[in-house]
Amino acid sequence: MEIGVSTFVEATPDVETGEVISHAQRIREVVEEIVLADQVGLDVFGVGEHHREDFAASSPAVVLAAAASRTKRIRLTSAVTVLSSADPVRVFQDFATLDAISNGRAEIMAGRGSFIESFPLFGYDLRDYDELFNEKLELLLKIRDSEKVTWRGGHRPAIENLGVYPRPVQNPLPVWIGSGGNSESVIRAGLLGLPLVLAIIGGRPLQFEPLVQLYKKAAAQAGHDISKLSVASHSHGFIAEDTEVAADKFFPSTQQVMNKLGRERGWGPYDRTSFDAARSLEGALYVGDSNTVAKKIIHLRKNVGITRFMLHVPVGSMPHDDVMKAIELLGKEVAPKVREETFRWEVESLVFSNPCYLDDY
Repeated sequence: MEIGVSTFVEATPDVETGEVISHAQRIREVVEEIVLADQVGLDVFGVGEHHREDFAASSPAVVLAAAASRTKRIRLTSAVTVLSSADPVRVFQDFATLDAISNGRAEIMAGRGSFIESFPLFGYDLRDYDELFNEKLELLLKIRDSEKVTWRGGHRPAIENLGVYPRPVQNPLPVWIGSGGNSESVIRAGLLGLPLVLAIIGGRPLQFEPLVQLYKKAAAQAGHDISKLSVASHSHGFIAEDTEVAADKFFPSTQQVMNKLGRERGWGPYDRTSFDAARSLEGALYVGDSNTVAKKIIHLRKNVGITRFMLHVPVGSMPHDDVMKAIELLGKEVAPKVREETFRWEVESLVFSNPCYLDDY
């Protein structure tokens, strides 16, 4: 069970003062957060790609590269790379370069993206939304699998037996598929034998279990070994020494962001009642003290089949010290509890599903 952090490097107005942190400062803070995550033993850190004023990271690979030479073990991934509006050649080159700097710790999380501002920015038509992703994922995987590439598509000039460099340390360079819970994207990931990331940010997380099973079924039908495939979740949350303190600190910025997005997308108001309901064991917010958050992650592992959990923190702008403390608690207190309980549970499951193992006890 891998435990990590994801961020969109948000630069929204401070809830109390209205002041907005500069993009430069927020990016530097995120580098410090990645370094800390490595120091406290977390497995992975993800940076999301956006192209709008309230998010500071339009180039996750550059941000991750800044942290790569200052870290030793943690894996470094996009969360996500908006592949539909990107050039797969440059995406591969950027992350192969990151892989070199980190000595084999880079990953790409490819997705359509839930924001669409990159499409007009780079000259793409939203009517080609699905077609763009399918075509560009095909090219990205072709580049990953072969040094010399010959390829033709409808939205990018053809490539005729050209090399793409540098080549990564890892072979193959890990490519994950990010999904908001769309069955089509889940099936695609399974058929391709690619690891899957589910954005579990609302509703009941246990409702995603059928999607995990659908993913595994598609993978098995395509001949892939499902025991080697990983399923991750990306979920909002925050950790403090006390559960109510955590809730009180995390709610204001979360409400601000959710209501802003709600106005853009036609959602209803987000209030404290909705927030508190999502903090329950069956809810999608992982907010509380270390025991509370660990219990929820274990619940997700046992009932949905998640093998990697990424805590998305912060949502909106929060004090950097509070975010650093949450990361410290995740690494030093939550992760060990989750790993220990997951290991114990899996061993017991193995033993009692295979009675022959009882002879060893």
